[in-house]
Amino acid sequence: MKLVEHFEHGLDAPICLTWELTYACNLACEHCLSSSGRRDPRELSTAEAKAVIDEMQRMQVFYVNIGGGEPTVRPDFWELLDYAVDHNVGVKFSTNGVRLTPERARQLAATDYVDVQISIDGATAEVNDAVRGPGSFAMAYRAMENLAAAGFENFKISVVMTRHNVAQLDEFKAIADRFGAQLRITRLRPSGRGADVWNELHPTTDQQLQIYNWLIANGDQVLTGDSFFHLNALGSTPLPGLNLCGAGRVVCLIDPIGDVYACPFAIHDQFLGGNVRDPGGFETVWRTSELFTSLREPQTGGACTTCSAFDSCKGGCMAAKFFTGLPLDGPDPECVKGNADSALALVGATPRPDKDHSRAPARPRAVSLGLPVLSRPVPDRACDTSPLSGLR
Repeated sequence: MKLVEHFEHGLDAPICLTWELTYACNLACEHCLSSSGRRDPRELSTAEAKAVIDEMQRMQVFYVNIGGGEPTVRPDFWELLDYAVDHNVGVKFSTNGVRLTPERARQLAATDYVDVQISIDGATAEVNDAVRGPGSFAMAYRAMENLAAAGFENFKISVVMTRHNVAQLDEFKAIADRFGAQLRITRLRPSGRGADVWNELHPTTDQQLQIYNWLIANGDQVLTGDSFFHLNALGSTPLPGLNLCGAGRVVCLIDPIGDVYACPFAIHDQFLGGNVRDPGGFETVWRTSELFTSLREPQTGGACTTCSAFDSCKGGCMAAKFFTGLPLDGPDPECVKGNADSALALVGATPRPDKDHSRAPARPRAVSLGLPVLSRPVPDRACDTSPLSGLR
């Protein structure tokens, strides 16, 4: 049996557990998947968070991918990081760089089993700051400089691909090479505040082909996780990464209040499996919840099974389909064969993200480059959910 076939039926423990430690954030990114900004007063306490880490150790979770919000603004973040490492749980955390001082960079460089991912969404301040907020590019760049100066090798630079930054792929790679880092590109999903800017930000059909061709040429040096397997239908050469939706099978998400979602990109009650505060904790949710069990059963694939490219793209992203109003067994909204076009034309009201921690009400709007487009302070979001991206 191929490895991916084991994944389809789920594992006893997730390979990568994504954990949003807090919804608090110093930024308010236009496409934030978790609609972060304000802290939820129901956040897990330090003791409860440590108990979750104890469960991960018992379940032999390979590593935990920590995000937010901005995880480093949580007062006990460094304590929890040390606790995880001391209990044999590797940590990768995503940050906008706000608290990655030279001192913290040196501390991280001296710690085993920790990886760091810096989030930027433009290779220039003009492109990045239009989405992530004024000054956010300079802040992230300083953090990268601090990590490099501390001797932290092969940290990650994470980029969400939008129609404004696809042309900068070579520039992103050059930035990573400059710092001895590794580039990671991920797909934009219409989740959280991303639902409001999806139509303006998701790459065009021509840009999807550009991403595919660029990954064919550079993919052996770039991490993608399961972000772009829907593009495999474009050619005979498969892209690196997991050719499968790993939701509830090899990945999941714990949010700041302990709710466990099958998909890190679908923080919505329809994908809620339980809570770590419930009897049996996280382990019981992962192994026995009805939702996770159903996701591990053979999927029909719907009309997509008649497509010649189905074995390559597997129908695409569950979250992208859900938040654009498409059936979960239907085509991906960015189906490169055009199979979603007619279905999208018939969609009426789309499901709305039902969790919002923004500092101000979200509003549909276009993102214009080169202008001070942000009228509210904004949240970053951990955009790394790869079940296969390795530790440093």
